[in-house]
Amino acid sequence: MATHINGTFEVKLNAQKPDNQEAASAGLGRMSLDKQFHGALEATSKGEMLSIMTAVKGSGVYVAIERVTGKLNGLSGSFLLHHTGVMTRGEPQLSVMVVPDSGTDQLAGLAGNMGIKITEGKHFYDFEYTLP
Repeated sequence: MATHINGTFEVKLNAQKPDNQEAASAGLGRMSLDKQFHGALEATSKGEMLSIMTAVKGSGVYVAIERVTGKLNGLSGSFLLHHTGVMTRGEPQLSVMVVPDSGTDQLAGLAGNMGIKITEGKHFYDFEYTLP
């Protein structure tokens, strides 16, 4: 049976230099992620994001990977999240899922999906997950 939790988080994004000139000329952006989650997920995360926009205003894509470490409903461990976000003329489509077999310690076997919402500059998560 799935468990459903929600809460808030803060995120710090830091622009990183492109790996090479080809990435820079293509308009590829790279950022580091540093997050602090609050609520039933009390954790921190570190990750990286790649993004690129199209010539059409409001359209683009990003991918990100982050390692979340802390407590999920009191259980300790870490897990990986994989993000895929696509904007089509300002309309977002977002998928944030737990990477299979990435849970450690008391979070071994974790599976699930996370929704992210930003309202008036504040970040919220909505996480539905299962544990064996």
